[in-house]
Amino acid sequence: MSLDKNKLLELLPVIYRLRDAEAGALEGLLTVIAEQVDVLQENLEQLYDDLFIETCAEWVVPYIGDLIGYRQLHQIRPGQVSSRAEVANTIAYRRRKGTAAVLEELAQDVTGWPARVVEFFQLLKTTQYLNHLRKHNLASPDLRQGQPLEDLDTAFDCVAHSVDVRRIASNRGRHNIPNIGIFLWRLGAHSLHRAAAARVDARRFLFNPVGSNLPLFTRPEAEDESTHLAEPLNVPLAISRRRLDQNLPSYYGPTKSLYIEGWDDTSQIQICNLADADASGTAWAHTPPAGSVAIDPELGRIAFAANQDSPPLVTFHYGCSGALGGGEYSRAATFSVGLEPVAPVPAPHPTIQAAINNLRSAGVVEIQNSATYRENLIIEVAPNQGMEIRAQEGCRPFLFLTQPCTIIGHKDATLSLNGLVIGGNTLQFLGDFRLIRLIHCTLVPGLARHVHGTATDPTATSLIVAAPLAQVEIQDSITGGLRIAAGAQAHILNCIIDASTPANIAYAGINAGAFGSDPGAALTLKNCTSIGRVHTIRLDLVSNSILLAEGTGGTEPVISEQVQDGCVRFSYLPFDSKVPRRYHCQPAKAADSSRVRPLFTSLQYGDPGYGQLSTRCASEIRQGAEDEAEMGAWHDLYQPQREINLRLRLTEYLRCSLEAGIFYAS
Repeated sequence: MSLDKNKLLELLPVIYRLRDAEAGALEGLLTVIAEQVDVLQENLEQLYDDLFIETCAEWVVPYIGDLIGYRQLHQIRPGQVSSRAEVANTIAYRRRKGTAAVLEELAQDVTGWPARVVEFFQLLKTTQYLNHLRKHNLASPDLRQGQPLEDLDTAFDCVAHSVDVRRIASNRGRHNIPNIGIFLWRLGAHSLHRAAAARVDARRFLFNPVGSNLPLFTRPEAEDESTHLAEPLNVPLAISRRRLDQNLPSYYGPTKSLYIEGWDDTSQIQICNLADADASGTAWAHTPPAGSVAIDPELGRIAFAANQDSPPLVTFHYGCSGALGGGEYSRAATFSVGLEPVAPVPAPHPTIQAAINNLRSAGVVEIQNSATYRENLIIEVAPNQGMEIRAQEGCRPFLFLTQPCTIIGHKDATLSLNGLVIGGNTLQFLGDFRLIRLIHCTLVPGLARHVHGTATDPTATSLIVAAPLAQVEIQDSITGGLRIAAGAQAHILNCIIDASTPANIAYAGINAGAFGSDPGAALTLKNCTSIGRVHTIRLDLVSNSILLAEGTGGTEPVISEQVQDGCVRFSYLPFDSKVPRRYHCQPAKAADSSRVRPLFTSLQYGDPGYGQLSTRCASEIRQGAEDEAEMGAWHDLYQPQREINLRLRLTEYLRCSLEAGIFYAS
């Protein structure tokens, strides 16, 4: 029972309450006492919750684990991977120790990634014994069955193989009697609900609102039984045309992996190859029959048999390593506090500009859907006032700027952009801004380069800040090239800065027509990946970052005008860069430059593995951060620690004489 001041007053004799009616001193004292009683009661309730692994505070988890002999592994930041599930299931794991189902569940709990365990001895070709026929272990695959051939050498391979005598621990050999394979999916399937498809013409559309090809991913379904091994529907797998065609009801629907609003009858859905028919890209390979719609999940394309008055609303899942650049993941903790009023879009304000006009230079514009807004914005923030333009929790709108957007801030103004994807043209900040913040945003690298049917410019600048005294904060975002005036300060955390190629300019001053002529603002980079040359007046701090740049015309790839101040630590940057003294940076010497170099799964914006370090990348970079995590924008995923933790745990649960190999399926 909770006690407030009124209940405490009721416990006192009436005479004391009457005497205190005018002064109120006793009532004030009881108010303070009631507050402390609430604190004590909440603490007692938490102490009770801390007795159970399901409800205890995070710091209690290791103590409960110690009671059952749970051995701690490398610590990973809470919110990424917690040992709570593993501690809760430890006793159950020990009872079923050595089985494939336990190893799969263990891999998921330890790494936080979806997993599938494969016993490779079951895929060995065998001489048939008439009393024990193994019809699935044929020496030659059935070439009439397309899906098994498509799954060859993947986690779902069911074709028999010859024995491989190389050790699986080195990830070279696979198919042998003692070998167990653990496949992990590093890419997650991120949802986007009721977004407007990008128009190519009256009949052709793209799932991706930005207007580029985008492979569609499976929405993972939870497994019903602990003894069940993961199937393609249980992991975030890129959907192939063949798999979607053969299992359309399992993938298509409002609550499933993909859906086109208004097309509920799966008999009207055709799955086919919609690749370009020729090099010009003006036509696609196939046209759907009348009354139907064609979908290509590998390219994220849609083709209708008839003209459409407006772009269809689509729901789909795309692949990404983590929460970066905006999305339907949780961002509420990053919203500005205390800003009012709030102007919702699209109701009652149909456009973003209408909501901005209604605010009269201060307040919050909140976009409450994932629609596409094609607008020419004019923004002005009043003196000593703040404005935030944000996507509502669970939304990811796309703002296509039809003209360069100029944002004017008067003395000590602040502006925050949160959860938006912005393309088409440049954002330019002028005036006397005190603070400019971009959180969980994407300023599409190359701008129009990724919007179908518009001019391309891979060297386009995403953001220009001409406000001379502004503090620019960019966090958990993806941007193109940045131009920031030398008098400002830039703090960039957990971001990808993509100038398309290492030879383009990723960061410089606002008049950087030729690299080296105009340095940008003093720069702080933490856990960032920068693709392109960098020229700054001072590198205050570069930590756990990758600066992939190439010098041209005799200029250094990364230039800091002031080399006496600042720090560059635990980062990769070209050896011939002009920067302050380095500390544990790579390459350590010029002779290592060709070997110790970042290798990425992809550097093409929109690809599922965008910005992800390849498994072939040098260990000095994959484990080169200050805490032995990887350098770059995905540092906080702690991928090396997850793999090490799994290898350590396998020694405890792997059956005697068996060997395990860890393979990344994505």
